[in-house]
Amino acid sequence: QVEVAESGGGSVQVGGSLRLSCEASGYIYSTYCMAWFRQIPGKEREVVAAIYTLHTDTYFADSVKGRFTASRDEAKKRLDLQMKSLKVDDTAMYYCAVSSGGYCSLTSINEYKYWGQGTQVTVSS
Repeated sequence: QVEVAESGGGSVQVGGSLRLSCEASGYIYSTYCMAWFRQIPGKEREVVAAIYTLHTDTYFADSVKGRFTASRDEAKKRLDLQMKSLKVDDTAMYYCAVSSGGYCSLTSINEYKYWGQGTQVTVSS
């Protein structure tokens, strides 16, 4: 059984920073996708940042490019998200997710089988 654990999150003012951490445990095939999604009530969950272990690049949604960075440790199955210059629009529940293994499409939510419980990020003006 794979478990996904998130930490970080919280409340900050506009322009502030937060760091989210995600670590997966349990058996996962050597190649997998790992991603941070976010969701606000009434809207679909959207991918914020994602990695595929066979590729060195990290995918970022256009809305966060230049403000969010990610650090990865594939041996630890860990993906951290550093969020800077936060905006009110970044307010959401953030979820970490991991695919079941093998080839995966980074931005397709259907690829992700294992999910964390979510961590709230609130940005106020």
